[in-house]
Amino acid sequence: MKLRVDGQEAYAYTGGKAFDATLPCVVFIHGALNDHSVWTLLARWCAHHGHGVLAVDLPGHGRSAGAPLRSIEALGQWLHRLLDAAGVGKAALVGHSMGSLIALEAAQRATALVMVGTAYPMKVSDALLATARERPDEAIQRVTAFSHSLASAKPGFPGPGAWLRGGSTALKRRIQARQPALNLFEHDFKLCDAYANAETAAGRVACPVSLILGAMDQMTSPKQTATLEAWLQPRVHRLPAGHEIMAEAPEAMLAALRQALG
Repeated sequence: MKLRVDGQEAYAYTGGKAFDATLPCVVFIHGALNDHSVWTLLARWCAHHGHGVLAVDLPGHGRSAGAPLRSIEALGQWLHRLLDAAGVGKAALVGHSMGSLIALEAAQRATALVMVGTAYPMKVSDALLATARERPDEAIQRVTAFSHSLASAKPGFPGPGAWLRGGSTALKRRIQARQPALNLFEHDFKLCDAYANAETAAGRVACPVSLILGAMDQMTSPKQTATLEAWLQPRVHRLPAGHEIMAEAPEAMLAALRQALG
């Protein structure tokens, strides 16, 4: 589905069904150097079980046009304008990693807030930022390794024979290549590292909150959620996975999401 936001074309995957703004809406927000495709299983389940689905590509990512925005706060406001363009007042907001911070920023229009693979503060080491800046392909491979708890995963989604690390690496390289004038990997990681507005954003949250965490996550450690838990009083799900929970534990992730959506 294509929408016009700020005069630019914005893309949202609708889960294989035409979007219906009269249905309870679920918005999926991807993380750094990703796109809507990381949500395929969850988006399709929601679309075929009574929800309107918008799995967005953020500006400058995937199929969405325009320049990447310069802060998490700006992306939260962009998400509000995308909801307006889709004719949606409020929606359940489901965000992964960087997307979880964007969902938190936009949560005053949320019927439910689901933060997946999250942490706060979401600091990035100087060494990783330097590698992302100077040798982005090496950084992509390093982050992909950090994001998976196993070298190879058992069959699940997308199916037997899928190589999760290879698919994740290929996606990041493709998203990076679409922005030749900008090192998008470094850009996205800097947004996560710089974000400092979570306490203010948390004070605006008036809906049920769930955290879905990977017990073996090396990117956003489950130990780094104590502050969010104190501010948001969420329901917490800890799943047997690394950072890329949707790929490594698809069935458990879907079950946790279904509980979060109520």
